[in-house]
Amino acid sequence: MNTPHPTSGMPPLAKAMTLAVCALLGACAVGPDYVRPDAPTPVSYKEDRGWKVAQPSDTADRGKWWEVFGDPQLNALAEQVEISNQTVKAAAAQYEQARALVESARAAYFPTIGLNAAATRAQSGSVASNGVAIGSPGISTSRSLSLNASWEADIWGKVRRATEAQTSSAQASAADLAAARLSAQGQLAQSYFTLRQVDAQIQLYADTIVAYQKSLQLTRNQYAGGVAARADVVAAETQLKTAQAQAINLGVQRAQLEHAIALLIGQPASAFSLAAAPLANVPPPPVPEAGLPSQLLERRPDVAAAERQVAAANAQIGVARAAYFPALSLTGSAGFQGPSFANLLTLPNRFWSIGPQLAATLFDGGARDAQNRQARAVYDQNVALYRQTVLTGFQEVEDNLSAMRIMEQQAVVQEEALQAARESVRLTLNQYKAGVVSYLNVITAQATELTTARASVSLLGSRYVASVQLIQALGGGWHATSLPGADAVNAANDPARR
Repeated sequence: MNTPHPTSGMPPLAKAMTLAVCALLGACAVGPDYVRPDAPTPVSYKEDRGWKVAQPSDTADRGKWWEVFGDPQLNALAEQVEISNQTVKAAAAQYEQARALVESARAAYFPTIGLNAAATRAQSGSVASNGVAIGSPGISTSRSLSLNASWEADIWGKVRRATEAQTSSAQASAADLAAARLSAQGQLAQSYFTLRQVDAQIQLYADTIVAYQKSLQLTRNQYAGGVAARADVVAAETQLKTAQAQAINLGVQRAQLEHAIALLIGQPASAFSLAAAPLANVPPPPVPEAGLPSQLLERRPDVAAAERQVAAANAQIGVARAAYFPALSLTGSAGFQGPSFANLLTLPNRFWSIGPQLAATLFDGGARDAQNRQARAVYDQNVALYRQTVLTGFQEVEDNLSAMRIMEQQAVVQEEALQAARESVRLTLNQYKAGVVSYLNVITAQATELTTARASVSLLGSRYVASVQLIQALGGGWHATSLPGADAVNAANDPARR
């Protein structure tokens, strides 16, 4: 029994389209399939050994990580970063551009269809080839209305590879957006805690100035009673004025930090201000533990962006390889053509044409070889950048783990030093009142106390900043599964699933 061919009995246009679709579905994509490159990954963090924080990683906030600090003012400012930060907005616009490029690449799967309407009036010649006139010149009018279509079969996977490249680039752009958001939020938190540290130092100087004023009054009383020399009064005045000048100088740093915060939340510096609120003398809250170094590859958006750029570069190799093979395209047109619009749309004026075209480049002076080498070099470059980004991530985690561990130990000793300095001031003042020591001993003890107290405040602020930096280094709760629509985009890019 003879089975008829599936395309038998079809019109020519339908038959050609069916054969082309079959060719497309049986096509293969040239170029290497993507495999994530290896990256140097240690088994564990060196600085994490023997130092565990109280909060496990599985309870870490996957979004609003700043809320771990329990500061309502910081929470309100961080919320504005997502809305008003111009760097984040620029990254969001760049991501929208990348999404549009994905749609542009996918459009090559479909035919291009155009409509053409034309009216021409022409004059024909009236002289024969031997130079003898054969009649008056002829004028003719032609009007046409046609529908044109062209479509290139993706036999070698050029369109698929191009779509893969743009999809990976769009995912990299989405990761860049997350990285920009995390960076802005981290800068905001660091500037905020540094500003609160300056507020604490301003408060420290305010308390110190009150103490120095009492010391000045003490020396004046001692001088009036003939117990102390005039030099003691001058020394006390100098000490007081120096502290007042240093307190005023802190205003410059505070103003600049306030302006930096205004920039991060997208407000003019002249229209933004924060009320003074000294940093509370409590250690920063525990942050999520670092976990395994291998997890960092999925937790940092900059690493994910670099990896997606590698995938995009790998797909571009396939695009460059496809240029070595011939291109099969199908073009067709149909419409009406006649001398007048009155009877243009009639059967005698109908015309149509359809046909495949196979085109191949035989010689291009080495252009395709150069493009192929360039694509491979771009891939190698992106692999190196990816590995460098991974190494940088490990370094940042190690840096901040060591900073948190060491500063925690330092804070214990610093607090002991501060208590000793305060006790020294108390004892020295009593000795001065009793006439046992000179006022120079009091100045030395008070200067030591002020220096030690400033160091304690600075250390506390540094611990808060390091805590923020460690959260940033660990990705701020972000995860690679947050990349948008990877599975959906891949399904849409597969012609077999259309």
